[in-house]
Amino acid sequence: MTEKTIERVHSALDDFRIELPSWGFADTGTRFGKFLQDGAAIDLADKLSDAGEVHRVTGSCPKVATHVLWDFGEGKTPSDIVALANENGMQLGSINPNLFQDQEYRLGSLCNVDPAIRETAAQHIRDSIKLGQDVGSDVLTLWLADGTNYPGQDSIRARKRRLEEALKGFHENLAPEQTFLIEYKPFEPAFYHTDIADWGMSYLYAQKMGPQAKVLVDIGHHYQAQNIEQIVAWLLDEEMLGGFHFNDRRYADDDLTLGSIDPYQIFRIFSEIHGYAASKGGEYPDIEYMVDQSHNLKPKMEAMIETVTAAQELYAKAALVDHAQLEGHQERGEIVDAERLLKQAFGTDVSRAIAEWRRGRGLEEDPLISFRKSGYLQQIEADRKARRKELGIVAGGSYA
Repeated sequence: MTEKTIERVHSALDDFRIELPSWGFADTGTRFGKFLQDGAAIDLADKLSDAGEVHRVTGSCPKVATHVLWDFGEGKTPSDIVALANENGMQLGSINPNLFQDQEYRLGSLCNVDPAIRETAAQHIRDSIKLGQDVGSDVLTLWLADGTNYPGQDSIRARKRRLEEALKGFHENLAPEQTFLIEYKPFEPAFYHTDIADWGMSYLYAQKMGPQAKVLVDIGHHYQAQNIEQIVAWLLDEEMLGGFHFNDRRYADDDLTLGSIDPYQIFRIFSEIHGYAASKGGEYPDIEYMVDQSHNLKPKMEAMIETVTAAQELYAKAALVDHAQLEGHQERGEIVDAERLLKQAFGTDVSRAIAEWRRGRGLEEDPLISFRKSGYLQQIEADRKARRKELGIVAGGSYA
């Protein structure tokens, strides 16, 4: 590997930051049940501590995303929570409202036919925006579970108009530095239609909402054969790509560690971002890179470390694509050479360059080994088992 290649890897990683999800450290489950882990976080203090440990060994995760109903309301003020995050070397990242747990949202929240329920949901969003301002968060992400299960259950067009009206009203509540990210998902929990089902719908809602709204791409929220890098390319070109939720999928929304199923797809997505920056003279768009995973089988912190290190590796490999050379191949119709250029970058072993980057920042070369050697997991398992016994609870977390 040449010095120039090593420099490109280091330069890419210097500015690459990933936000961790608080809910990814707590006991979580499926619709069928939970598989409990002794080291799972019990409260927000545990989550921030665990996130801080992942940041300590990876050097790339200074922020924690929080969920309003799962992380706040524990008798702590916003300033208390900011201080708690800082104690663990972390900052609070995106604020995530919750419009899918309460019984009144059975037929929808912002799209509900009942105006009183819609107003309750809207007030929760306004409160979440204000909470973000209070804790210094500049991002609010909205995933809406609204949809219907049966034809004729509700008017699809009426639900669209209700949501448009609600979203337009939120823009005036945003501080100048806040961005409102609109996520999409093709199905689940609704199975006939979902009110924000794909990137085009998110794009349309964001446009109608106002200039501080953009699209959030969850890599798992797509049908099997969907070309996610094409979606990313379109959103980049329209300057509407606001962020990612990192995971991987075999079917859809599987919450798997990044790159565990199709690392080449993640590479291609990153390549589109590097290519866009190359076309802008090296100026990268403002994109929020966030993890959205809840692991039931893998140890939670190790899964997070796996995802972060996979993202670092694939982002670094994608930075090696020579986009000027690629453009030349494209202009001459040299299909084989263009594809080879991508595959050569993907096949490059960047492990030594990443290890050097870590050493230069006082980190150990292998974050997972560093974590295992630290004894942190054994310590929290013992501590949290004892605390659960004292509290009379079976499992930590508040997400089922």
